[in-house]
Amino acid sequence: MELLHPRCAGIDIGKKFAVVTIRVAGSGRRKTQYSTMRYLSSTPSVLALRDDLVAAKVTCAVMESTGEYWKPFFYGLEGAGFAQILANARAVKNMPGKKSDVSDSRWLADLGAYGLVQPSFVPPPPVRELRDLNRDRTALLRLKAKLLMRVQDVLEDAGIKLAVVASDINGVSSRAILQAMIAGERDPFALADLARGRLRAKRAELSDALTGRFTEHHAFRIQQLLADIDHLQVSADAYTERIDHALGPYRTFRDQLCTIPGISTLTADIITAETGADMSVFPSAKHLCSWAGVSPGSNESAG
Repeated sequence: MELLHPRCAGIDIGKKFAVVTIRVAGSGRRKTQYSTMRYLSSTPSVLALRDDLVAAKVTCAVMESTGEYWKPFFYGLEGAGFAQILANARAVKNMPGKKSDVSDSRWLADLGAYGLVQPSFVPPPPVRELRDLNRDRTALLRLKAKLLMRVQDVLEDAGIKLAVVASDINGVSSRAILQAMIAGERDPFALADLARGRLRAKRAELSDALTGRFTEHHAFRIQQLLADIDHLQVSADAYTERIDHALGPYRTFRDQLCTIPGISTLTADIITAETGADMSVFPSAKHLCSWAGVSPGSNESAG
């Protein structure tokens, strides 16, 4: 087996510290040497590790961790002059038997020395920032959707079937109706008359749907939920503005995605952020689909 990195480091990362093993390949009668140290996850300690790896003339560092604990180390070691590989924990599973941080870091160094670790996709800093912004916005919009479901639950509790007639309970007409109900209006005909656009043609259905047991208790709950929804939308809009600024050189790629039928600007932003607009990191279209989690599963049993 070809030795690719005579000097390779294995880094097993935890929440508080990382165990680092530097492997120096042997030559002739000189055996392969291993030196193991522990480094805290704080920035000064990571920078000290960076200096030590550079001093040891390491050409590759393989790291593995659970959760997000790899980030301070990976980002802190960027630009140090050696290759970094973030390993998938399942792909570098150690041999059965007694395990320890030391043995795991040594195993990573052995695998990395012979190029046996498939690197995980870690995009460059600009794409990471774009990804963070998109994920935060997605979380806000999902929370907003949950609150809209809570609004519908409150209306159901009051016997108000607005969602049956109006397709969007957060639309202009629905908002006008809900605000009037919060203000104390209970006449279903007066409420139905607040409908706008095509919904005005359904005023008869609306008046029936708006006849219920809506009380001050329901009004308070709806008012608070709508306030929270509006606040989340303001935050999401701020993220959208920031994302538009952060797109920079990736804007053309995003705009091209928008020309695909069914791909909205929001979806195109997510695809751009998650892939980095660089398809060369994926060996094939099938790899990209698998990485994105959109490949159909294949689960068959014997017989």
